[in-house]
Amino acid sequence: MKAFSVFILFVLIGANLFAQIEETAPPPFIRTVILKGNAMESGGTPMVPLGASIQLSFDDIIGDEADYYYTLEHFNFDWTPTELNKTEYLEGFDNVRISDHYNALNTLQPFTHYELSIPNKNVKHLKVSGNYLLSIFNVNRELVFSRKFMVYEPIVQVAAEVKRSRDLNYIDEKQVVNFSINSPELILKNPDHNLKVALIQNSNLNTAITNLKPQYSIANELIYRYDKESAFWGGNEFLQFDNKDIRVTTADISSVELGDHYHHFLYIDLTRANQPYSYNPDINGKFVIRNFLAENSNREADYVWIHFRLKNYDDLKGQQVHIYGAFNNFTIDASTKLTYNEGTGLYEGARLFKQGYYNYKYVLVDENGAIDEGFISGNFDETENDYQILVYYSPPGARYDRIIGIGHASSRNIRN
Repeated sequence: MKAFSVFILFVLIGANLFAQIEETAPPPFIRTVILKGNAMESGGTPMVPLGASIQLSFDDIIGDEADYYYTLEHFNFDWTPTELNKTEYLEGFDNVRISDHYNALNTLQPFTHYELSIPNKNVKHLKVSGNYLLSIFNVNRELVFSRKFMVYEPIVQVAAEVKRSRDLNYIDEKQVVNFSINSPELILKNPDHNLKVALIQNSNLNTAITNLKPQYSIANELIYRYDKESAFWGGNEFLQFDNKDIRVTTADISSVELGDHYHHFLYIDLTRANQPYSYNPDINGKFVIRNFLAENSNREADYVWIHFRLKNYDDLKGQQVHIYGAFNNFTIDASTKLTYNEGTGLYEGARLFKQGYYNYKYVLVDENGAIDEGFISGNFDETENDYQILVYYSPPGARYDRIIGIGHASSRNIRN
């Protein structure tokens, strides 16, 4: 039996306890967990329409073709369990072994790659919208990891735009999401109580805003024009590296060494908080697995030790520096920590990544696990961020919270 530790991610999302159920982070031998809909990029929490497919993949770098099983659970807006029986939200049956897997080909790192698609021959389809948790278990029925996703119905129309903060203290650092919900077909009864929304930046649930009520209505349209209550830190564009060719240096990789694995040393990064904003196109923290010489990157992309180096002169007051991104679902663990090297004067760390294109940033983490994304990277109102607005509705007598619409906005064309 494999020995492993279960790492729990405690996601703190506002005062309304949006994360009653926590995702379980995978153990160190489970790598490159990808849960997505039809997007090319991977990372963050997927949000798909009812009836669409969702795909999970991951690698077991022990590579012994172990058996893994999956379950699906349905949750309310605040991630408390619904009153629905499994047959009411799932056509078919889960708790089934993942049968699609194959071993790595032409890689220094052995691994077994697993793939799961929903719907499939066992799970015919998901019957209702809402919050879902996909959990993976080993042959001993021990929980290995879990991931959240959302399924929505396109019933209401959500219009949104991003503006600069009207608070002069943060006008250069924060972005405010204003939006409206139009429901021409469905009568929304008592929306102050029965309607809930979740504002999510870059598909990252860690910073979601969920405690907003409509300020006023015009006919069938509910208006949300908050300032402080719907404001996000702007952050900065993510840094990146691309090692689709494992053997060569690039604009991001300063040197390459070969041992038991390839080692890629990135150029030294600098603290950007006190520097002027500079636009750098990114994919908002996500990543893409690719090996440009491979026919099947999922199977033939190798694992590489990526070495990070940060030059920072600011006093951290005992707090820790970590790398941060969707590559591990925006979690903080031992593999993301950087340690100060007195010999070089740099914060240094290395982590094992599967070949591809990755976004990352440096964040500060205090002793309680609170993450400060802006201390090293800075916060700028010009930063390009994507926003998602999920609309939940539970009319009187309902036994679960439906997601009846989704809206999107970008700060690319931010306005005053």
